[in-house]
Amino acid sequence: MKKLIFLSIISCCLYAENLKISVAPVNNEVYKKECGSCHFAYPAGLLPSNAWNKMMENLSNHFGDDASVDEETFKTLSKYLNDNSAEKNMNFKRSKKIVESLAPNEIPDAISTMPYIKRKHKEIRKDLITQKEVKGLFNCTACHKNAQKGVFSDKDVDIPNYGKWDKK
Repeated sequence: MKKLIFLSIISCCLYAENLKISVAPVNNEVYKKECGSCHFAYPAGLLPSNAWNKMMENLSNHFGDDASVDEETFKTLSKYLNDNSAEKNMNFKRSKKIVESLAPNEIPDAISTMPYIKRKHKEIRKDLITQKEVKGLFNCTACHKNAQKGVFSDKDVDIPNYGKWDKK
């Protein structure tokens, strides 16, 4: 019985620890190489699988660029994104909130257009988001200093030409 209680406590602690990490960090080297060579390799848990599938179906026009890949790479990327999408990572705080913010069958075009992401950034002045050091909401790492680790906490936000967000 003591063993069962101990294991339950450990499980709860691990679950709580996952909630500190906002989304599962990227752990696929092919994804890091292919997608991270042009932009921040966004954690798969920032979008639902239907959005990743839509994006993968149009790699020849990926936000104005041709991001086409060979068939084997396409399959690897698609599997990784689907296996790690937001709805499959509900034990992570941001993934859960992202899924909960979407209407049934809603397919967001981009991370920055999702209701939850827009709501989280609504208090930030537009000039801070559009400044050359940030460029837009798509550039997570400009302000979220631990985004590579899957951490998108207000405490870790440091906006260029403004400073720490949680202290203002």
